[in-house]
Amino acid sequence: MNNSFRFYIFIILLFISFTSFAQNSITTVSGQILDQETSEPIPFASIYIKALPIGTTSNEEGYFVFHIPAERETDTIVISAIGYLSISKKGENFIPDQKVYLSSKITDLDEVILIATKKKELTAKEIVKKAYAEIPNNYPSQPYILEGYIRDLQKEDDKYVEYLECAAKFLYQGYKTKKEPHVELLEVRTSYLAEKHPWNENSERKNSIIDLVEDEFIRFDYGPIKGKNGWKFELENVLPYNKGQVYKITANHKPFQKATLFIDTETFAFVRMELTRQAINDRSWARRFTNGALQVYYNVIFEYQEFNGKMYLKYQKEEDTWKIFKEAESKKLLLTQYPKKELFINKIIVDNVEKYPFKRNMDIGTSIENQAKHYNAEFWSSYNIPKQTEGESKIISELKKRTDKY
Repeated sequence: MNNSFRFYIFIILLFISFTSFAQNSITTVSGQILDQETSEPIPFASIYIKALPIGTTSNEEGYFVFHIPAERETDTIVISAIGYLSISKKGENFIPDQKVYLSSKITDLDEVILIATKKKELTAKEIVKKAYAEIPNNYPSQPYILEGYIRDLQKEDDKYVEYLECAAKFLYQGYKTKKEPHVELLEVRTSYLAEKHPWNENSERKNSIIDLVEDEFIRFDYGPIKGKNGWKFELENVLPYNKGQVYKITANHKPFQKATLFIDTETFAFVRMELTRQAINDRSWARRFTNGALQVYYNVIFEYQEFNGKMYLKYQKEEDTWKIFKEAESKKLLLTQYPKKELFINKIIVDNVEKYPFKRNMDIGTSIENQAKHYNAEFWSSYNIPKQTEGESKIISELKKRTDKY
């Protein structure tokens, strides 16, 4: 092999390597989303590429980091949040850590007239019933896959005892299927488990992911969405959302339950639903368990995003408060638990789902930390998750110290 031929081969290999790198390279867009009138941060806003099922979410302080394929940097990025008009901007036009302002003011007179008319047309209860009737049109009945980031934070009394972060894919069979989705566990980012109260030794520990996804208003058909069963509804407002509006409806089911529903004024799709159950003087809506556990607070949130004419889960949260007594019917309080679990969806897969290389590899009978592989820094360097807040960083640092101690 002569030198010129070797040089020719070298150039080809270099070109292939460069092309491969370019195809896999990432452009990162970052910033903070703020209210235009108050300059207050807007938490959990959506940041996504227009017409593509790729996105991320701002954190509780409004900050976001969005990793997109380099070849998509000329695409339009949309930023939206309930109660605000969305904005659109090409990825290449973002500057690092840019402040993005969203406005809640509707200035078009026709829109104001439209809103006033819609308020008079339907009662809150009628709006909810219509939204329930439109579920078959607004939510997917065919199999689909959601990919996202899960965060599990556990606190006992005033001490944090667990922090878990992982990425997973969820294979759903459509809104009619009541079963939990199949799960492919991708990677575990952080897993800190400090010493817990001895009561936990005799308590069954559930898999964090299954514990989170076993509930959902739409699939499991519960809560206030039917517009009946003792719920009282009130139309509180009509708010901007994306290029349209949503009804904001508050609901009460005394003595323990209240809810807030955001419903699209055109499609009548449920966009966001929040349900809170609160015990009164330790008199709970649920019975006390035989192991001494009593649930005194329960809060769930489900927020959806539209893609190809259907609504898919975007964000889910479950936050609880459990009082742990020495035994059933005992008044001796041992501790109070505060578990909080969140799911942030960053990708939707709807095409050729039956041929998609999905690996149902999660053991539902084993905790996530016991299924963790070695930390994959390359995976997490470009994976779309909410930016860590200062408070979360402090929790992790403290937990790491306590974990190392034990």
